Amino acid sequence: MLPGKRILLIISGGIAAYKSLDLIRHLREHGAFVRCIVTESATQFVTPLSVSALSGDKVYRDLFSLTDEAEMGHIQLSRDADLVVVAPATANILAKMAQGVGDDLATTTLLATDKDIMVAPAMNVRMWEHPATQNNISILKSREVIFIGPTEGKMACGEFGEGRMAEPAGISDAIDDYFHAYAPLAGRHAIVTSGPTHEAIDPVRYIANRSSGKQGHAIASALAARGARTTLVTGPTHEPNPAGVKIVRIESAQDMLNAVLASLPADMAICAAAVADWRPEKIDDRKMKKRDHTTAASLNILENPDILRTLADSADRRPHLVVGFAAETNDIIENAVTKRDYKGCDWIIANDVSSGTNTFGSDENKVHFITENVIEDWPLLAKTGVADRLVDRITEHFKTFARAAE
Repeated sequence: MLPGKRILLIISGGIAAYKSLDLIRHLREHGAFVRCIVTESATQFVTPLSVSALSGDKVYRDLFSLTDEAEMGHIQLSRDADLVVVAPATANILAKMAQGVGDDLATTTLLATDKDIMVAPAMNVRMWEHPATQNNISILKSREVIFIGPTEGKMACGEFGEGRMAEPAGISDAIDDYFHAYAPLAGRHAIVTSGPTHEAIDPVRYIANRSSGKQGHAIASALAARGARTTLVTGPTHEPNPAGVKIVRIESAQDMLNAVLASLPADMAICAAAVADWRPEKIDDRKMKKRDHTTAASLNILENPDILRTLADSADRRPHLVVGFAAETNDIIENAVTKRDYKGCDWIIANDVSSGTNTFGSDENKVHFITENVIEDWPLLAKTGVADRLVDRITEHFKTFARAAE
């Protein structure tokens, strides 16, 4: 669940701060983006340079830096994250959190955040057991702050007892578990088709189209980020594999249909691939020669299987939600509405791929969202933005479905 997740890590000033470097490494290795706030006292144990080198991002320290406030103020820092983690969480910062003190960038950010907060306490056993600390912990737990640890063991001061910060791998696992528990599409299986298909003519030639696979891959990534077990059936593309997604590579439309059917059952199918409508009736086993005009002139084509309609018509194994794409060059809405009715799918995402739009291969897309009762014109967005907006709709659809089933 960590790929693509944005973690705001607040490092406070305790000897266990050195473990935060290993935590950053764990999170980055599992695909998370990590942005860090380092308190002034934490710089006595770890350097901002080392934190920045491991996180791959700027380190934030000063509440009153005009540059930071212009570029990324404490309000934006607090909200531009999926989860806020305080590790180590000293007795001092826990007390400030409990009492609502905001006297530096870290505590002000914690006050301003609208995201969940996870803390990994680290302190001397006597400090941990002190009634004031325990009272602060009770207050924070009543506010649904999530505690990871502490564990029992030998302290840097030489004492033994509860108060050791949990190990970085354990904190990383706890963060992963958090996203599993709160992922809105957890337990759902999604099938996404993406890219073009290649329909062989002979060993070196094929019929294809200009699809890059960017949109389908972005949708698969967004679904996985929401917790869906995602199977991406993709034709030949140069797009990188989305993290946390099962990849099935195919060449032809028939290959894609076979792979999709083999991936059932599924809760949803999003058919974003630009499947070739036709294939040659006969695939020559040798390269056709240009001088052989008779053979070239007699290239007969057959209609390819209709993957979207096959899924929508599958009585026993039909996914609960079937979404198609309509790449049109004219009469976009009218053709897309007709296609939705003909294919039998639930939703259609229509876009203009006419000459000059540069839809194929670009990073942006302007689409129309069409259901039985709704036609929405979405603004020009990055294809990742289209994917996020579509998955928002899918998430809301399944929430409504789950409420209706109760």
